[in-house]
Amino acid sequence: MADKPFNLVQGKPNKYEAVWVSHSSINDFLKCPRAYFLHNMYKTPAGRKINIVNSHLSLGIAVHETLEGLLNYKAEDRFKKPLLQTFEENWQKVSGKAGGFKTTQEEADAKERAQKMIERVDANRGPLEKLAVKLPDHNNNMPPNFYLSQEENIVLSGKIDWLEYLPESDSVRVIDFKTGKNDEDKDSLQLPIYALLLSALQKRKVSGAAYWYIDRNEQPTDVELPDISSAKDRVMQAALKVKKARKEEVFECSRGAGGCFACSPFEKIINGQAELVGIGGYNQELYLV
Repeated sequence: MADKPFNLVQGKPNKYEAVWVSHSSINDFLKCPRAYFLHNMYKTPAGRKINIVNSHLSLGIAVHETLEGLLNYKAEDRFKKPLLQTFEENWQKVSGKAGGFKTTQEEADAKERAQKMIERVDANRGPLEKLAVKLPDHNNNMPPNFYLSQEENIVLSGKIDWLEYLPESDSVRVIDFKTGKNDEDKDSLQLPIYALLLSALQKRKVSGAAYWYIDRNEQPTDVELPDISSAKDRVMQAALKVKKARKEEVFECSRGAGGCFACSPFEKIINGQAELVGIGGYNQELYLV
């Protein structure tokens, strides 16, 4: 479906008719435009978008929800409830086929690995015991977002795992939890997107950023946030490619009809070769491929 024209509601831009981009959707597009279309635009006869469940994604969800959930409490109250107890509750949401686990052993292995991550963080609480701030909530349970470009009618959205507050400098430090085994790609747009979100949605100085590879490290690893100008240039370039493809309705896989690693699992869903295992966040149909 082509983009709707830019529209004004009571003199204001209408976000509901904008092109929305995020770190995950841009990643989808850069990996494979066809995968982007099937994951972010295609809808089933029931009017729902589709998504794939797998063990790696479910592990990440359970761990992130456990750690990010600490933000709902004051610093002094965050660890009154055992962290592993909260993790067990979150794991139940992704257990079995609903989490993409094809065998009980596969789930047991993933759960054991996730538990070790939680135990590592619990033994090295560091910044999680200190003051933190949250970006403002948005209407309709939407993630934090702002107009990357009103002229192009592009909205950038995204969530930041943790913002440590440093009272001595009245500043914030970004901490991003990493549950994968590999380091974040140096060309990733995640840090540029974080820089833009923080610049647009809060007023404090950003004094630092870090990736916490909790699969192996006891402490976060400092990284450098890019300057706003270069961050916007990089993200806009990618966002404009997404907008162009949507306008022209061209979403082709570079591998042709056979598909690639990114789009072929989604092709199996629409071809009836995957199992529907539930309805997830944002009313998505979840499939085990």
